[in-house]
Amino acid sequence: MTLIVARQSAVTPAEPDSGPTAAELDAIELELPLILAEVDLLDAQITTLDRVPTDLDARRLRRARRRVLAARRALANLTTSTVGGAA
Repeated sequence: MTLIVARQSAVTPAEPDSGPTAAELDAIELELPLILAEVDLLDAQITTLDRVPTDLDARRLRRARRRVLAARRALANLTTSTVGGAA
């Protein structure tokens, strides 16, 4: 049996996995309202998978969709104002 190995050393040395950086954690925290709104929407969609949606289910879905859109709008406005303010 022959071994298959790389003939060259790695171009960039592999860094040990030390978890997310502070910048990555800040980005996650910035997007957290959108993430939570999407989780709520997914939860509302999952509850209606195996049955016909009732009026209450339909309202819950509409509210969850509106929360997602509002969170996306807020995040987009925040990121464009940050980018526009830095220029």
